[in-house]
Amino acid sequence: MNVLTNNLLSKTECDAVLKLRHAMHREPELSNNEWKTQKRIIETLEAFGLAGAKTFHNTGVYIDIEGAASGPGRSVVLRGDIDALPIHEERDDLPYKSRVPGVMHACGHDVHGSIALGTALAFHRMRQNFSGKVRVIFQPAEEAEPLGGRSVAEAKLLDGFDLAIGLHVHTDIPAGSYGARAGAVTKSSDQFEVEFIGTMAHGAKPNAGVDAISIAAAFINEVQKVVSREMPVDDGAIITIGTIHGGEATNIICPSVTLTGTIRTSSSERRTLLVRRVGEMAEGVASMHRGRARFSSLAGEPPVINAADLVARFRETVSKVAGKDKFVERPASSGSDDFGYYSDLLPSIYFWIGSQEPGNDTGVHTPTFGVSDKVVIPATELAVQYCLDLIRE
Repeated sequence: MNVLTNNLLSKTECDAVLKLRHAMHREPELSNNEWKTQKRIIETLEAFGLAGAKTFHNTGVYIDIEGAASGPGRSVVLRGDIDALPIHEERDDLPYKSRVPGVMHACGHDVHGSIALGTALAFHRMRQNFSGKVRVIFQPAEEAEPLGGRSVAEAKLLDGFDLAIGLHVHTDIPAGSYGARAGAVTKSSDQFEVEFIGTMAHGAKPNAGVDAISIAAAFINEVQKVVSREMPVDDGAIITIGTIHGGEATNIICPSVTLTGTIRTSSSERRTLLVRRVGEMAEGVASMHRGRARFSSLAGEPPVINAADLVARFRETVSKVAGKDKFVERPASSGSDDFGYYSDLLPSIYFWIGSQEPGNDTGVHTPTFGVSDKVVIPATELAVQYCLDLIRE
Protein backbone atom coordinates (compact mmCIF):
# COMPACT_ATOMS: atom_id res chain seq x y z
CA MET A 1 0.00 0.00 0.00
CA ASN A 2 1.32 3.43 -0.94
CA VAL A 3 2.06 5.65 2.05
CA LEU A 4 2.09 9.43 1.72
CA THR A 5 5.35 11.12 2.61
CA ASN A 6 4.27 14.74 2.83
CA ASN A 7 4.85 14.84 6.58
CA LEU A 8 1.85 17.11 6.93
CA LEU A 9 1.22 15.60 10.36
CA SER A 10 3.73 15.60 13.20
CA LYS A 11 4.47 12.43 15.13
CA THR A 12 2.48 13.76 18.08
CA GLU A 13 -0.48 14.53 15.84
CA CYS A 14 -0.36 11.08 14.26
CA ASP A 15 -0.39 9.51 17.71
CA ALA A 16 -3.42 11.61 18.70
CA VAL A 17 -5.28 10.64 15.54
CA LEU A 18 -4.77 6.93 16.11
CA LYS A 19 -5.50 7.25 19.82
CA LEU A 20 -8.87 8.80 19.04
CA ARG A 21 -9.57 6.17 16.38
CA HIS A 22 -8.94 3.35 18.85
CA ALA A 23 -10.94 4.99 21.63
CA MET A 24 -13.90 5.58 19.35
CA HIS A 25 -13.78 2.01 18.12
CA ARG A 26 -13.50 0.51 21.62
CA GLU A 27 -16.38 2.60 22.94
CA PRO A 28 -18.70 3.17 19.99
CA GLU A 29 -21.80 5.29 20.53
CA LEU A 30 -25.04 5.21 18.59
CA SER A 31 -26.53 8.17 16.76
CA ASN A 32 -27.52 11.04 19.05
CA ASN A 33 -25.66 9.49 22.00
CA GLU A 34 -22.04 10.36 21.15
CA TRP A 35 -21.32 12.00 24.52
CA LYS A 36 -18.00 10.30 25.31
CA THR A 37 -16.81 10.83 21.76
CA GLN A 38 -17.68 14.52 21.94
CA LYS A 39 -15.78 14.87 25.23
CA ARG A 40 -12.71 13.10 23.83
CA ILE A 41 -12.62 15.31 20.76
CA ILE A 42 -12.90 18.55 22.74
CA GLU A 43 -10.25 17.43 25.24
CA THR A 44 -7.85 16.47 22.45
CA LEU A 45 -8.35 19.76 20.65
CA GLU A 46 -7.70 21.68 23.87
CA ALA A 47 -4.58 19.62 24.60
CA PHE A 48 -3.15 20.87 21.30
CA GLY A 49 -4.14 24.47 22.01
CA LEU A 50 -7.37 24.58 20.02
CA ALA A 51 -9.75 26.34 22.38
CA GLY A 52 -13.19 27.56 21.47
CA ALA A 53 -14.76 24.38 20.12
CA LYS A 54 -18.52 24.74 19.92
CA THR A 55 -21.24 22.13 20.19
CA PHE A 56 -24.41 21.56 18.19
CA HIS A 57 -27.10 18.89 17.91
CA ASN A 58 -26.31 18.05 21.56
CA THR A 59 -23.44 15.67 20.76
CA GLY A 60 -21.74 17.39 17.81
CA VAL A 61 -18.59 19.53 17.81
CA TYR A 62 -17.05 22.03 15.43
CA ILE A 63 -13.88 24.07 15.53
CA ASP A 64 -12.67 26.97 13.36
CA ILE A 65 -9.04 27.52 12.38
CA GLU A 66 -8.26 30.94 10.95
CA GLY A 67 -5.17 31.37 8.82
CA ALA A 68 -2.87 34.18 9.94
CA ALA A 69 -1.01 34.70 6.65
CA SER A 70 -1.78 37.70 4.46
CA GLY A 71 -3.49 37.46 1.11
CA PRO A 72 -6.69 35.92 -0.20
CA GLY A 73 -7.85 32.54 0.95
CA ARG A 74 -11.01 30.54 0.67
CA SER A 75 -13.09 29.17 3.52
CA VAL A 76 -13.55 25.41 3.64
CA VAL A 77 -15.71 23.06 5.71
CA LEU A 78 -14.57 19.49 6.33
CA ARG A 79 -16.94 16.97 7.90
CA GLY A 80 -16.15 13.78 9.79
CA ASP A 81 -19.12 11.78 11.09
CA ILE A 82 -18.74 10.09 14.48
CA ASP A 83 -21.70 7.77 15.22
CA ALA A 84 -21.71 3.96 15.31
CA LEU A 85 -24.24 1.27 14.41
CA PRO A 86 -26.33 -1.28 16.36
CA ILE A 87 -24.27 -4.25 15.14
CA HIS A 88 -22.27 -6.68 17.29
CA GLU A 89 -18.62 -6.76 16.22
CA GLU A 90 -17.05 -10.08 15.24
CA ARG A 91 -13.40 -9.05 14.91
CA ASP A 92 -11.42 -10.78 17.64
CA ASP A 93 -8.20 -9.90 15.80
CA LEU A 94 -8.51 -6.19 16.68
CA PRO A 95 -6.82 -5.03 19.91
CA TYR A 96 -9.28 -2.10 19.90
CA LYS A 97 -12.37 -4.25 19.33
CA SER A 98 -15.67 -2.79 20.52
CA ARG A 99 -16.32 -3.30 24.21
CA VAL A 100 -19.97 -2.36 23.88
CA PRO A 101 -22.14 -5.40 23.14
CA GLY A 102 -24.28 -4.93 20.07
CA VAL A 103 -22.62 -1.67 18.98
CA MET A 104 -19.67 -1.16 16.61
CA HIS A 105 -18.16 1.22 14.10
CA ALA A 106 -19.32 -0.81 11.11
CA CYS A 107 -19.24 2.09 8.64
CA GLY A 108 -15.82 3.63 9.30
CA HIS A 109 -16.98 6.69 11.20
CA ASP A 110 -14.18 6.16 13.72
CA VAL A 111 -11.82 6.65 10.78
CA HIS A 112 -13.72 9.68 9.49
CA GLY A 113 -13.79 11.39 12.88
CA SER A 114 -10.08 10.72 13.41
CA ILE A 115 -9.21 12.17 9.99
CA ALA A 116 -11.22 15.26 10.91
CA LEU A 117 -9.22 15.56 14.14
CA GLY A 118 -5.91 15.29 12.30
CA THR A 119 -7.02 17.94 9.82
CA ALA A 120 -7.88 20.35 12.63
CA LEU A 121 -4.59 19.74 14.43
CA ALA A 122 -2.50 20.18 11.28
CA PHE A 123 -4.17 23.41 10.25
CA HIS A 124 -3.86 24.81 13.76
CA ARG A 125 -0.11 24.17 13.69
CA MET A 126 0.18 25.62 10.15
CA ARG A 127 -2.05 28.65 10.77
CA GLN A 128 0.78 31.10 10.14
CA ASN A 129 1.28 29.64 6.67
CA PHE A 130 -2.16 30.06 5.10
CA SER A 131 -4.87 32.64 4.75
CA GLY A 132 -8.51 31.66 4.78
CA LYS A 133 -10.52 29.56 7.18
CA VAL A 134 -11.15 25.89 7.90
CA ARG A 135 -14.16 24.70 9.86
CA VAL A 136 -13.91 21.08 10.96
CA ILE A 137 -17.26 19.54 11.89
CA PHE A 138 -17.41 16.36 13.97
CA GLN A 139 -20.94 15.44 13.04
CA PRO A 140 -23.15 13.09 15.05
CA ALA A 141 -26.18 11.12 13.87
CA GLU A 142 -25.41 10.36 10.24
CA GLU A 143 -27.01 6.94 10.59
CA ALA A 144 -30.32 7.72 12.31
CA GLU A 145 -32.90 10.41 12.92
CA PRO A 146 -32.80 13.12 14.00
CA LEU A 147 -29.98 13.61 11.51
CA GLY A 148 -26.91 15.66 12.37
CA GLY A 149 -26.53 16.87 8.80
CA ARG A 150 -29.98 18.45 8.93
CA SER A 151 -28.94 20.25 12.13
CA VAL A 152 -25.81 21.57 10.41
CA ALA A 153 -28.00 23.12 7.73
CA GLU A 154 -30.67 24.42 10.11
CA ALA A 155 -28.07 25.92 12.47
CA LYS A 156 -26.53 27.69 9.45
CA LEU A 157 -23.09 26.25 10.21
CA LEU A 158 -22.24 26.43 6.50
CA ASP A 159 -23.11 30.12 6.06
CA GLY A 160 -20.22 32.19 4.73
CA PHE A 161 -18.16 29.22 3.54
CA ASP A 162 -17.07 28.61 -0.03
CA LEU A 163 -17.16 24.82 -0.24
CA ALA A 164 -17.55 21.62 1.75
CA ILE A 165 -15.60 18.37 1.89
CA GLY A 166 -16.91 15.00 3.01
CA LEU A 167 -15.17 11.63 2.97
CA HIS A 168 -15.97 7.97 3.43
CA VAL A 169 -14.10 4.69 3.45
CA HIS A 170 -14.90 2.46 0.46
CA THR A 171 -14.59 -1.31 0.67
CA ASP A 172 -14.39 -1.79 -3.10
CA ILE A 173 -11.35 0.48 -3.50
CA PRO A 174 -7.91 -0.94 -2.61
CA ALA A 175 -6.25 0.47 0.50
CA GLY A 176 -3.91 3.26 -0.57
CA SER A 177 -6.14 4.42 -3.43
CA TYR A 178 -8.77 7.15 -3.44
CA GLY A 179 -11.80 7.92 -5.55
CA ALA A 180 -14.39 10.52 -6.47
CA ARG A 181 -16.90 11.14 -9.25
CA ALA A 182 -18.68 14.23 -10.52
CA GLY A 183 -22.43 14.56 -10.19
CA ALA A 184 -24.70 12.46 -7.99
CA VAL A 185 -22.76 10.22 -5.61
CA THR A 186 -25.62 8.99 -3.42
CA LYS A 187 -29.41 9.13 -3.56
CA SER A 188 -31.83 11.08 -1.45
CA SER A 189 -33.72 9.14 1.20
CA ASP A 190 -37.20 10.28 2.20
CA GLN A 191 -39.42 8.24 4.51
CA PHE A 192 -43.15 7.78 4.17
CA GLU A 193 -46.03 6.20 6.03
CA VAL A 194 -49.46 5.39 4.66
CA GLU A 195 -52.44 4.04 6.56
CA PHE A 196 -55.13 2.36 4.51
CA ILE A 197 -58.53 2.51 6.17
CA GLY A 198 -61.32 0.12 5.30
CA THR A 199 -64.34 -1.29 7.12
CA MET A 200 -64.35 -4.32 9.42
CA ALA A 201 -66.63 -7.23 8.59
CA HIS A 202 -66.85 -10.97 9.15
CA GLY A 203 -64.48 -12.92 6.96
CA ALA A 204 -67.41 -14.92 5.59
CA LYS A 205 -69.05 -11.73 4.30
CA PRO A 206 -66.30 -9.68 2.63
CA ASN A 207 -68.90 -7.70 0.68
CA ALA A 208 -70.06 -6.16 3.96
CA GLY A 209 -66.66 -4.58 4.60
CA VAL A 210 -63.75 -2.87 2.87
CA ASP A 211 -60.56 -4.94 3.01
CA ALA A 212 -57.56 -2.76 3.93
CA ILE A 213 -55.20 -5.68 3.22
CA SER A 214 -56.44 -5.85 -0.38
CA ILE A 215 -55.91 -2.10 -0.70
CA ALA A 216 -52.37 -2.38 0.67
CA ALA A 217 -51.58 -5.26 -1.67
CA ALA A 218 -52.78 -3.28 -4.68
CA PHE A 219 -50.75 -0.27 -3.58
CA ILE A 220 -47.56 -2.30 -3.21
CA ASN A 221 -47.89 -3.48 -6.81
CA GLU A 222 -49.04 -0.19 -8.34
CA VAL A 223 -46.59 2.16 -6.60
CA GLN A 224 -43.62 0.62 -8.43
CA LYS A 225 -45.06 1.98 -11.68
CA VAL A 226 -44.17 5.46 -10.44
CA VAL A 227 -40.55 4.39 -10.93
CA SER A 228 -40.90 2.22 -14.04
CA ARG A 229 -43.24 4.52 -15.96
CA GLU A 230 -42.70 8.02 -14.61
CA MET A 231 -38.98 8.34 -13.81
CA PRO A 232 -36.07 8.55 -16.25
CA VAL A 233 -34.22 5.24 -16.45
CA ASP A 234 -30.87 6.82 -15.60
CA ASP A 235 -32.26 8.31 -12.38
CA GLY A 236 -32.25 4.91 -10.69
CA ALA A 237 -35.17 5.92 -8.46
CA ILE A 238 -36.17 3.39 -5.80
CA ILE A 239 -39.36 2.96 -3.78
CA THR A 240 -39.01 0.44 -0.96
CA ILE A 241 -41.80 -0.83 1.28
CA GLY A 242 -40.02 -1.64 4.52
CA THR A 243 -42.79 -2.54 6.96
CA ILE A 244 -46.44 -3.59 6.82
CA HIS A 245 -48.75 -4.07 9.79
CA GLY A 246 -52.40 -5.00 9.83
CA GLY A 247 -54.97 -7.62 10.75
CA GLU A 248 -55.87 -9.28 14.03
CA ALA A 249 -57.61 -12.52 13.11
CA THR A 250 -57.93 -14.97 10.23
CA ASN A 251 -61.68 -14.56 9.93
CA ILE A 252 -62.04 -10.77 10.05
CA ILE A 253 -61.92 -8.37 7.13
CA CYS A 254 -59.05 -6.10 8.17
CA PRO A 255 -60.08 -2.45 8.70
CA SER A 256 -56.63 -0.84 8.81
CA VAL A 257 -53.14 -1.48 7.42
CA THR A 258 -50.07 0.72 7.90
CA LEU A 259 -47.03 0.63 5.59
CA THR A 260 -43.76 2.49 5.85
CA GLY A 261 -41.01 2.83 3.30
CA THR A 262 -38.33 4.96 1.69
CA ILE A 263 -38.15 6.89 -1.56
CA ARG A 264 -34.77 7.42 -3.23
CA THR A 265 -33.64 9.43 -6.22
CA SER A 266 -30.42 10.96 -7.52
CA SER A 267 -32.24 14.16 -8.51
CA SER A 268 -32.97 16.97 -6.07
CA GLU A 269 -35.66 18.23 -8.44
CA ARG A 270 -37.49 14.90 -8.65
CA ARG A 271 -37.61 14.28 -4.89
CA THR A 272 -40.74 16.36 -4.41
CA LEU A 273 -42.40 14.82 -7.46
CA LEU A 274 -41.72 11.27 -6.28
CA VAL A 275 -43.08 11.86 -2.79
CA ARG A 276 -46.17 13.57 -4.19
CA ARG A 277 -46.84 10.77 -6.66
CA VAL A 278 -46.52 8.06 -3.99
CA GLY A 279 -49.10 9.93 -1.91
CA GLU A 280 -51.39 10.32 -4.90
CA MET A 281 -51.03 6.65 -5.72
CA ALA A 282 -52.01 5.70 -2.16
CA GLU A 283 -55.10 7.88 -2.27
CA GLY A 284 -56.09 6.69 -5.73
CA VAL A 285 -55.75 2.99 -4.95
CA ALA A 286 -57.66 3.41 -1.68
CA SER A 287 -60.48 5.27 -3.42
CA MET A 288 -60.71 2.66 -6.16
CA HIS A 289 -61.23 -0.01 -3.48
CA ARG A 290 -63.78 2.07 -1.52
CA GLY A 291 -61.34 2.89 1.26
CA ARG A 292 -59.30 5.86 2.43
CA ALA A 293 -55.59 6.62 2.78
CA ARG A 294 -53.68 8.78 5.23
CA PHE A 295 -50.26 9.61 3.80
CA SER A 296 -47.37 11.39 5.51
CA SER A 297 -43.70 11.82 4.66
CA LEU A 298 -40.47 12.90 6.34
CA ALA A 299 -37.78 14.54 4.27
CA GLY A 300 -34.45 12.80 4.84
CA GLU A 301 -31.06 13.21 3.22
CA PRO A 302 -30.79 15.03 -0.11
CA PRO A 303 -28.60 13.34 -2.73
CA VAL A 304 -24.89 14.06 -2.42
CA ILE A 305 -23.83 15.98 -5.53
CA ASN A 306 -20.14 16.43 -6.33
CA ALA A 307 -18.97 19.58 -8.13
CA ALA A 308 -16.99 18.60 -11.23
CA ASP A 309 -14.22 21.15 -10.65
CA LEU A 310 -13.64 19.93 -7.09
CA VAL A 311 -13.38 16.34 -8.32
CA ALA A 312 -10.85 17.37 -10.98
CA ARG A 313 -8.81 19.20 -8.33
CA PHE A 314 -8.98 16.17 -6.03
CA ARG A 315 -7.65 13.95 -8.78
CA GLU A 316 -4.69 16.31 -9.16
CA THR A 317 -4.02 16.25 -5.41
CA VAL A 318 -4.16 12.44 -5.28
CA SER A 319 -1.77 12.22 -8.23
CA LYS A 320 0.60 14.65 -6.56
CA VAL A 321 0.77 13.08 -3.12
CA ALA A 322 -0.10 9.41 -3.69
CA GLY A 323 0.60 8.72 -7.35
CA LYS A 324 -1.29 8.97 -10.62
CA ASP A 325 -2.43 5.37 -10.42
CA LYS A 326 -4.00 5.91 -7.00
CA PHE A 327 -7.07 7.76 -8.22
CA VAL A 328 -10.03 5.55 -9.15
CA GLU A 329 -13.62 6.18 -10.14
CA ARG A 330 -16.52 4.06 -8.96
CA PRO A 331 -20.24 4.04 -9.75
CA ALA A 332 -22.56 6.14 -7.62
CA SER A 333 -24.10 4.51 -4.57
CA SER A 334 -27.80 3.75 -4.20
CA GLY A 335 -27.44 4.47 -0.50
CA SER A 336 -27.70 7.85 1.16
CA ASP A 337 -25.61 10.10 3.39
CA ASP A 338 -26.64 13.26 5.18
CA PHE A 339 -23.63 15.02 3.68
CA GLY A 340 -26.32 15.74 1.08
CA TYR A 341 -27.41 18.62 3.33
CA TYR A 342 -23.95 20.13 2.82
CA SER A 343 -23.88 19.66 -0.95
CA ASP A 344 -27.39 21.12 -1.11
CA LEU A 345 -25.99 24.42 0.20
CA LEU A 346 -22.37 24.59 -0.96
CA PRO A 347 -20.25 23.38 -3.87
CA SER A 348 -19.02 20.09 -2.41
CA ILE A 349 -16.98 16.97 -2.84
CA TYR A 350 -17.50 13.62 -1.11
CA PHE A 351 -14.45 11.49 -1.78
CA TRP A 352 -13.72 7.85 -1.08
CA ILE A 353 -10.85 6.34 0.88
CA GLY A 354 -9.92 2.84 -0.22
CA SER A 355 -9.91 0.28 2.59
CA GLN A 356 -10.04 -3.07 0.76
CA GLU A 357 -7.17 -5.45 1.56
CA PRO A 358 -6.83 -9.03 2.85
CA GLY A 359 -8.51 -9.22 6.23
CA ASN A 360 -10.50 -6.05 5.57
CA ASP A 361 -12.65 -6.96 2.61
CA THR A 362 -16.20 -7.23 3.92
CA GLY A 363 -18.79 -4.54 3.32
CA VAL A 364 -19.94 -1.74 5.56
CA HIS A 365 -22.76 -2.44 8.03
CA THR A 366 -21.51 -5.98 8.62
CA PRO A 367 -20.10 -7.47 11.85
CA THR A 368 -16.71 -8.23 10.27
CA PHE A 369 -16.14 -4.83 8.67
CA GLY A 370 -12.79 -3.23 9.40
CA VAL A 371 -10.27 -0.63 8.27
CA SER A 372 -6.55 -0.93 8.92
CA ASP A 373 -4.73 1.74 10.92
CA LYS A 374 -2.35 1.95 7.93
CA VAL A 375 -5.09 3.73 6.01
CA VAL A 376 -5.77 6.47 8.57
CA ILE A 377 -2.66 8.66 8.55
CA PRO A 378 -2.14 8.70 4.76
CA ALA A 379 -5.83 9.57 4.30
CA THR A 380 -5.52 12.36 6.86
CA GLU A 381 -2.48 13.81 5.10
CA LEU A 382 -4.33 13.66 1.81
CA ALA A 383 -7.29 15.51 3.34
CA VAL A 384 -4.98 18.18 4.73
CA GLN A 385 -3.18 18.63 1.41
CA TYR A 386 -6.45 18.81 -0.49
CA CYS A 387 -7.82 21.46 1.87
CA LEU A 388 -4.61 23.44 1.44
CA ASP A 389 -4.85 23.20 -2.34
CA LEU A 390 -8.43 24.44 -2.30
CA ILE A 391 -7.78 27.29 0.14
CA ARG A 392 -4.83 28.54 -1.88
CA GLU A 393 -6.48 28.10 -5.29
